[in-house]
Order: sequence, then C-alpha cells, then structure tokens
Amino acid sequence: MTRALYITYTGLLDPLGQSQVLQYVLGLSQRHHMVVLSYEKPENLTDTARLAELEDRLKAAGVTWHRRIWHRKPGIPATIYDINRGIAQATRIVREEDIQLVHCRSYIGSMIGLAVKKRTGAKLIFDMRGFWPDERVEGGIWRAGSLPYRYFKRIERKLFQQADHVVSLTRAGVREIAAMPYLTGRMPPVSVIPTCTNLDMFHPVPTARRGFTLGYVGSVGSWYMFTEVAQAVARLFEMRPDARFLVINKGGHDLIRSELEKAGVDLSRVEIRQVPFDQVAEQIGRMDAGIFFIKPVWSKRASCPTRMGEFLACGKPCLANAGCGDVEEDFAQTQTGVTLPSTDDQGVDLSGLDAALEQLIALSTDPKMQTRCRSAAEERFSLGGAIEEYDSIYQRLAE
Repeated sequence: MTRALYITYTGLLDPLGQSQVLQYVLGLSQRHHMVVLSYEKPENLTDTARLAELEDRLKAAGVTWHRRIWHRKPGIPATIYDINRGIAQATRIVREEDIQLVHCRSYIGSMIGLAVKKRTGAKLIFDMRGFWPDERVEGGIWRAGSLPYRYFKRIERKLFQQADHVVSLTRAGVREIAAMPYLTGRMPPVSVIPTCTNLDMFHPVPTARRGFTLGYVGSVGSWYMFTEVAQAVARLFEMRPDARFLVINKGGHDLIRSELEKAGVDLSRVEIRQVPFDQVAEQIGRMDAGIFFIKPVWSKRASCPTRMGEFLACGKPCLANAGCGDVEEDFAQTQTGVTLPSTDDQGVDLSGLDAALEQLIALSTDPKMQTRCRSAAEERFSLGGAIEEYDSIYQRLAE
C-alpha cells in the first residue's frame, strides 16, 4: 500500500470537502494508507456532534486526520501564515510516517506540497482544480497584474515544472497547459479526472411531481451567474404557469431572493432550502431539470461544475452555458443537456432562451432521459472511475 499525505485547504467539513475531498480520500483508503491534512473553518468545528461523526468515519476507514484552523483575516498574511505552519506540520508527518507521495488539492495545498517535496523527496501530485490565480482575477477578487496575482503565477509555473504528476479536471484545461510556452518540450505527465460524483449517494429518487420544477444547487455570486439564472426562471414562469423553481444553497439566500425579485420572478413559486449534503440527492429528485450558468472566462476552461455530475447521476438533464470546461462537449456527446452560447463580453447569450427552455422541458419528459443521464454520469463522472485513475497514479509514483 502506498503511503500518501493528502493536503487540502478546503476543509473536510465544508460542503465542497464533503462532496469531493472526503469521497476521494475514503475511496483511496481502501487501497492505500491515507493521511489527511486539512484546514477547517472555526465555525464548522463548533458542531461537535458532526465533528465526532466525521472523526469516527475516517478512523473506521483507517484514515489519519490532521486538521488546522483556516484563517480568514487579515487576507494574504493569514494565508501565508497557514502555508508556513502547514509546511512545518506536513514535513513532520512525511518524515514520521514515511510518506511516499503528497497529493495536493489546488494551489495553496500544492504550495505546501512543493516545499515538502524539496525537504523530504516525497513525490508531488498537483491536483490543480482550475487556473486558480486567474479565477481570482476573473471572479473580481484580485486585480490583473497585482502583486498576489503575479506571485501566484510564478508559483503556478514552479508547480507545473516540478510536479511529478498533474491532474486537470478537463480536456480543455490540458490543451491550455500544453500551450504554455515555458512547458514546450517539458510537459509534465497529466491526467484528466473530472469533478466526480458518488453514484451510491447521488442516484435517481422516485418522487411524485406536478408541473415542471427547475432546480439549482450550490453557490451563487462570483463566477456563478445567478442574475442570468433568475432571468431564465422569469421567462420559464411566463411560458409555464405550472413551473416552479427549487434552490438548494447554503448561505446565499438573501442574494438569491434579491436577484429573483429584480428579474420579476414570483417568489411564491420559489422554494429555497439548505439541507445536509447527504440529503441533496433527495432534493434533486424533486426537480425535473437543473440549471447553472458559469462565467465563460479563460480560467474556467479548466473547471468542471460539481453540480453537473450530481444532476446527471440523479437522472436530470441540464441547461448551462458554453465556455466552461468540457460542458458543451459533454452535453452534445451524451444528449443530456442544452447549452446557450457565450457572448464576447463574458456573458450568456439569452436570445435563444425560449427555444433552449422548450428543449430542456422536452428532454425532461423523454422516458429514456433518466437512463441516458445516469449512463453519462457513470461513464464520465463516476467516483469509482476517478479512484481507479488516482490509484494508477499512486502506484506509478510509488514505484
């Protein structure tokens, strides 16, 4: 069994940590000795019952969990503090437990892993999850050309040049990596492993429904274009008097209501809920189709929406926009969704919205759609398939 340290700046108690990090770690723990170093938000650690439950679950799987506090303020200095303390702790873990490789999620975790590799000789997997510095700029958090941006682009270059293996979420992302001038003739080994879904947890759920319910799952704001989603919902309500809108979200309810009101949506036909991660599939079962629009900027070519695999695994077709990862290509090849074109100013072209909504409704009533969506999820977004690929990478590096 390979001895691996998984470093993640996303906490295991976060929704994304539950849907992604934890699922991979538990799957890999059946084949490898897994140690996790995660950064947890202080407010999540106050839920002692949930914390104890997760500790028991990891212990039962043979996973050793080290956790640090994630510091929000004061901005960059807090992150630098987290990185430096993480390097010291991760180095100790690697030496004490004779770790062979460090598997690092995204850029912050990989910065820690890069330092650990230099100190200990452990192999480094850069699981990039997207072009993070450019996401910060295109999400309106940093300015282009700012000191943080330039610093992390230099780090990005080192990671691509010194990682023993790179994992990209999308085929489009690999094409962008290959086009980087400094990697000409020096392309690292790269695997494409999309954002995957636990198909045992996300599956079709029989639910009695009336009318047509459009569903939205996950975050709003930043590059998640909920303003355009609200406009689509408003038009759907005009087209279908029996239509409803169901939103599953944590922490953005006020923004959601505000955007829907600005679009003229009748809120009496809208339901906004927050549920535990293990109940999300049940809520998707109440929907007839899903919707998500993601800002079609350069950095998102390397992104794979988490909700896409979850909707498809539950048998639901989707309406999305082109310009994000492999979404348009995947929907076209599997016939499980509809995409609207992107505009030159990084928006969504809603001129064909009526036709797209009609097509989405038609897909949702296709008796073969549930099977087709599920098959697409099994083929492209299966957690089991991702575990097999990671297992292969682990074995090659351990040799």
